[in-house]
Amino acid sequence: MRVKTSNKTPINLNNKISSFRMVEKNKKSIDPKMLNILVCPKTKGPLNFNSETNELISKKAKLAYPIRDGIPILLIERARILE
Repeated sequence: MRVKTSNKTPINLNNKISSFRMVEKNKKSIDPKMLNILVCPKTKGPLNFNSETNELISKKAKLAYPIRDGIPILLIERARILE
């Protein structure tokens, strides 16, 4: 799957997703390029990876999006509300 971004060349998401899965299995870190692509679906703001909970955190929305089998589940209704 290719995605066009404004004023940039198209991004091949298939390579990014497989890269995300490989890094996620190690649970040490996330590819910074992947984090630059992903945004919170509610705020369109940045996400941070929490290796302890294996979630992508949106500080602005106060939501934690789970990662299942190496795939981020960026659905607001599936996110955990942060206190």
